[in-house]
Amino acid sequence: MNETREDRIRELLYEEPAFRVRQALAAIFSDSTLEWAKATALSKPLRDRLAAEVPWNTLSLVAVFPSVKGDTWKALFQTFDGERMETVLMKNSRGQLTVCVSTQIGCAMACTFCATGKMGFSRNLSADEIVDQVRFFREYVATRGDISGEVTNIVFMGMGEPLGNYEGTKAALGIFIQQMGIGPTRITVSTVGLIPMLTRLLDDKEWPPVRLAVSLHSADPKTRRDLMPTSYDGFLEKLAEWTQSYFQKFSEKRRHLTFEYIMLARVNDTDMHADALIRFARRTGKVRINLIPYNITEGGFSKSDEETIDRFQSRLKAASVITTRRRTMGDDIAAACGQLALKNAKSR
Repeated sequence: MNETREDRIRELLYEEPAFRVRQALAAIFSDSTLEWAKATALSKPLRDRLAAEVPWNTLSLVAVFPSVKGDTWKALFQTFDGERMETVLMKNSRGQLTVCVSTQIGCAMACTFCATGKMGFSRNLSADEIVDQVRFFREYVATRGDISGEVTNIVFMGMGEPLGNYEGTKAALGIFIQQMGIGPTRITVSTVGLIPMLTRLLDDKEWPPVRLAVSLHSADPKTRRDLMPTSYDGFLEKLAEWTQSYFQKFSEKRRHLTFEYIMLARVNDTDMHADALIRFARRTGKVRINLIPYNITEGGFSKSDEETIDRFQSRLKAASVITTRRRTMGDDIAAACGQLALKNAKSR
């Protein structure tokens, strides 16, 4: 499961000149080459050998669901074992294209506000299955006339917990950076905050300097436990300690850390919750709080109104807490944050 296509190519071509390996890798991670047969920089015997031993794709497209706003596209894929999962392409106001990748089929974290969490967990995705989500959308954009630009950013915020699939996520990150030319500061890995895995990556020399986002959603211990079953007594203290270690270790490198906070009406959007968040932020160092409007799922929660979010954000800013606000994208096709759960929609 951990062996990647890149590993397999290097094994198959180990007796070939090094430039042949580079040609094979360039072919499969290119925007323009669509199959081994068209990788004409390689000889036909090599192409035939690679086609027989290295699958060009690990995912089969089922459908693409475009947003009415024309800024979001959700792809539904089927895996080799018949499972299904989803990936999202987003275009921001500056025209930049970002792919939101999944790392698991389903999710074991069971966050009460997240539709994916209600699916349960099936399995981890392989590194190739993670990479092929981006490969698909790079080709999709390149072959359509109605989407301008190219994929420049990747967020690990789709189905599943990326650090629950630590090795697959790390291997995919390596391919994105080394083979597909996506810079580490253009990649964000989001996690519910698995402290053992967060601690592990501090000393993992193979973990690249990508951006990290921790799903906080409340700095009040009881509220967070109610929202996120993975939380526990003492979690916030451990997270604050880890954050301090993170900034101490990487203080001279380009590392970015964000805490994500979904705004739930009358659940975590009160002045008390804002003050708890301010106290937590002051303990952790220079972090960014990203306020996320709740996207409706079947969890029984309601979205905080704009006035409440404005007041909450103003309270944080008055306390000098760096705060941003995410724009909702793809909610009409169940592609927004927390909505990926294999819901049917009109495809195109």
